[in-house]
Amino acid sequence: MSAARPVLGVIACNRDVERQSAQAVMTRYLASALTYADAAALLVPAMPELMHAKEVAPRLDGLLLTGTPSNLDPKRYGAIVDDAPGPFDPGRDDMTAHLIDAMLDLGKPVFGICRGFQELNVAFGGTLRRDMADNAELIAHHAPSDKSFSEYFEHIHPVTLKEGGWLKRAYDKEKIDVVSVHYQGVDKLGAGLQVEATAPDGVIEAISAEVNGAPVLAVQWHPEWKAHENPESQTFFKLLGRALRREPLVSR
Repeated sequence: MSAARPVLGVIACNRDVERQSAQAVMTRYLASALTYADAAALLVPAMPELMHAKEVAPRLDGLLLTGTPSNLDPKRYGAIVDDAPGPFDPGRDDMTAHLIDAMLDLGKPVFGICRGFQELNVAFGGTLRRDMADNAELIAHHAPSDKSFSEYFEHIHPVTLKEGGWLKRAYDKEKIDVVSVHYQGVDKLGAGLQVEATAPDGVIEAISAEVNGAPVLAVQWHPEWKAHENPESQTFFKLLGRALRREPLVSR
């Protein structure tokens, strides 16, 4: 390993571990990112009451916003509802919003997976839909709730990659199959974001932007799941590695 590898910030979540509050990131995100982006990592606590994003952003080469069981508080995108499905993590909501702003102000890349994809859409002024579990007009984006944890991550559907997008050029394919584990998704697309991929029902599955010269790229699916078995999943993290090194994501 090179001592000069870039440093990736990875957002942590507030989780309960053995009846105690903990800052946690699932190992699969770290293992995939560190291996295929060829980077070192620092975990960023979701504790905005004790630290500010502007304190850590200058020390990072890029940021990864991971998936997690919690949902964004709908108030973050202007939906005042009492029956929104949780669980919620207000510390992560707040820290992530400030981290996105701080990193992009500095021209540093931000990548997102699942909840991270949704957080980026909201950060750009977009909104989320919460009806995907029971909307008959949509394909299933999540395995039935009575399935086991591993069966959730066996739920796969294709996505179509948009012509001209970073993902389409990176994969050089019209479609790829992805692991889908989400009940919520994009409703209104955030201002300045480009659609990178869509599901067969038209649901937006990947987004991108360039802010102050820094790439923003996020997917609703789970490339970190068994990435060691899937070269297409590895490609997402290789793009992250290029972004961390300020290299073009794809050849022109």
